[in-house]
Amino acid sequence: MRKCIDFDEHFAEYTSRWMKEHQKEYRNFDAMEADMPRVYMTFLNTPARWLDGVTPGAYFTQFEDAKDLVDWLCEYCEKGVPVPDLLLEQIQAVGKPCEKRLVALLKSEDAPEEARMTAVGLLRDMGSTQPKMLYISWQLNRTEEDDLCDNALESLADMGPSVVQPLLEALPKANAAGQEALLDVLANYPGNEQVFQLALRLFRENPSRRALFASYLGKLGDDRALPELLRVAGDDRTGYVDFIEVRNAIEMLGGIAPERDFDDDPDYQALHGVE
Repeated sequence: MRKCIDFDEHFAEYTSRWMKEHQKEYRNFDAMEADMPRVYMTFLNTPARWLDGVTPGAYFTQFEDAKDLVDWLCEYCEKGVPVPDLLLEQIQAVGKPCEKRLVALLKSEDAPEEARMTAVGLLRDMGSTQPKMLYISWQLNRTEEDDLCDNALESLADMGPSVVQPLLEALPKANAAGQEALLDVLANYPGNEQVFQLALRLFRENPSRRALFASYLGKLGDDRALPELLRVAGDDRTGYVDFIEVRNAIEMLGGIAPERDFDDDPDYQALHGVE
């Protein structure tokens, strides 16, 4: 029978006992804290009564069934018990069979969001591309604030050039927030007219986020963006922080930004210690 044991709590208790027993061996608390990695390794390799004599480091290695391991992850999240790193390490160690179970977990909207977020991270660490199309589909009708979609987007970026074509095909179907999300990845792959025009349009239409879209234009490397970038760089309403990103984009495209005086700009004063 699976138990959701709080390994963090047991390690905290172990550490507390250890510190009381060994505090005289250290010059100060910092020296003791620096020795924590060794203490943790000792904890992992010490048979524990709360695990019926099994060492914490070996506990999860007894289990190799992919379904059981991924279901166990969900149970931890449902019960609000911290998911042990040792369980996550065993899921990764089992490998391919767990990939399929993790993707199935991602597709379950009834699963705890923490479990789905953890699954995204595990699949990314495993170098899996299995959820590629699922992650793209999540971006199409997303909201601006969506941690799960953002996590999936990070994985898409890590998958490399193989995502470019499906992202380009998805771009016209995405809502506004989805297009911005896809652009975040596509900006790393210059040369597509649709992507360039989207980045230029968003730069024009979003004065409060010019720094972000200027950075995309810089990465896309198309000097047709220079007139718009130069116009904004020379506008007195463009603050210091935005100007820095716009200037960077201009220089990446081979242009020269205008000189500006920001002595009265609060952000400039804060960053440069001007009173």
